[in-house]
Amino acid sequence: MKVAVIGASGYVGAELVFLLSRHDKLSLEYLVVSEGSTSAGKSFSQLHPRYQGICDLPLIAFSSHWLEQVKDSLDAVFFATPHEYSAQWASHFLQHGIKVFDLSGGFRLNQPQDYPQYYGFEHPNNDLINQAVYGLAEWQRQQIATAKLVAVPGCYPTASLLALKPITNNQLHAENSLIVVNGISGVSGAGKKLSMATSFNEVSLTPYNILQHRHQPEISQEAQAQVIFNPHLAPYKRGLLSTVTLTLKSGVTVADIDNAFNTAYQDTPLVRISADWPKIDNVAYTPFADIHWQFDEEKQVLVVSCAIDNLLKGAASQAIQCANISLGLPSHYALLPTTASELGNG
Repeated sequence: MKVAVIGASGYVGAELVFLLSRHDKLSLEYLVVSEGSTSAGKSFSQLHPRYQGICDLPLIAFSSHWLEQVKDSLDAVFFATPHEYSAQWASHFLQHGIKVFDLSGGFRLNQPQDYPQYYGFEHPNNDLINQAVYGLAEWQRQQIATAKLVAVPGCYPTASLLALKPITNNQLHAENSLIVVNGISGVSGAGKKLSMATSFNEVSLTPYNILQHRHQPEISQEAQAQVIFNPHLAPYKRGLLSTVTLTLKSGVTVADIDNAFNTAYQDTPLVRISADWPKIDNVAYTPFADIHWQFDEEKQVLVVSCAIDNLLKGAASQAIQCANISLGLPSHYALLPTTASELGNG
């Protein structure tokens, strides 16, 4: 599969380029940045020196002329761009038969009216919203396999839904009960754009966008249950932890919960059921998701935590999982370390 990355200069774009450079079934042909980007004309390794000798492709400024030139030489494109950008341009690739893996929020929500409220723009391609397949790799494999447009989930929703769906899909939760998701992310989750609010020296552990965060409707939509989502920003570079608290139906047992999680993830190498509460250090720079849960049978309250790397399992490596599925490969193909030295080195 010959592919291009649009938005290759950002944090997620860089992770994606690195993963694609190591993949023997995906051929990275073009790296693209926005038309006015100061990175245009530089090589990728100039912008990200750690990848010198790994990927030295030039960064090309996006234009409709460029698309017209390359449309017959591409099989797929990865968008690691602002949300409104992919919402506008995805259709131009699709009409040429080029698959789209969108790592932005441009197609994650099912209802067009939610985009002005949660993303700040009117969606220009409402018809495509219905065609988009949500790309939570461990749960939507069959749909992803034949999709032309895949909406790769957000980082908070990935961790939250991996923790929630074994319960909500099996309808073990008490109907209309309160489901609370508390999420904590490092500063790289805010992207590369400079801002005092996300400057490492200015950040202290703090909640933000309570009751109005754009990932709340995404989590509720895919869990098929209303949730309250409380995001927090923490003073570290990368990694994310979601902790879900919910009430289960009367009579649900530890064995029922254990069976739900084991059945969901017994054949998914990138989701690990942990014996202890997950730590961000154990998943940083890896494509893994670590999950642990505890149940109070007297109160019928379940607490589930899931830790991921926000740039990998929460973005780039999950996009690779979706591409693998579309090629008929195991979703974890080319993502697991082949040597001990690769673990933890990014």
